[in-house]
Amino acid sequence: MTGVGSRWRSAALAAAVDRLAAEVDQAWRALLREYGVAEGSEDEAELARLVVADPAGHDWRVVDAALARSACDECGAPSTQGPPTCQLCAFHHGQRFGARETDRPAAPPGNEHASRVAWAVVQAPGRYGSRARAGFELSLPDLLAGHLPSTAQAQAARAQLNRLTPGQCDRVTSFAEVERLAAAAVSPPHPVASAPGGRGHPAG
Repeated sequence: MTGVGSRWRSAALAAAVDRLAAEVDQAWRALLREYGVAEGSEDEAELARLVVADPAGHDWRVVDAALARSACDECGAPSTQGPPTCQLCAFHHGQRFGARETDRPAAPPGNEHASRVAWAVVQAPGRYGSRARAGFELSLPDLLAGHLPSTAQAQAARAQLNRLTPGQCDRVTSFAEVERLAAAAVSPPHPVASAPGGRGHPAG
């Protein structure tokens, strides 16, 4: 997740995160308008709690916006973003995948699902291992561009990530770099851990 002089491992990932963050905020503001709720009000905080309690009733962008605006009652961090030991954050992180998702026009079926899982990993990186983080973060820019790897491509990328050390996974900035490092590796250290709901994806 870390990059030189940046929170993100690459400029492409930073741009993808900015784009999705804007979409999440836009979806939340639309919900506020629908219910006539003022931004920054107590009613907004209550609406966020209601959305978090019923993820299946809302689009995943709305749910993720509500989570970011809700403090965890157990650890005090934004919900799902607390330490891995926080059971309540872990619970809400799992619940977020019950939110609705609708495939985007012109994007292949499954692209929207992969995009929302990758975004969840970006939002709660401490809940994933370094290989899973690398796979999802490196994929996010291409997913937002409307692409979706085939099963064979996803399996090949996963196999290459398995050959990298955790430190290498934290530093890689592209799948081309993953391929180069994997070719130079002697043996695969450990397998990639899957993210919840991450089917058909290099780290899923």
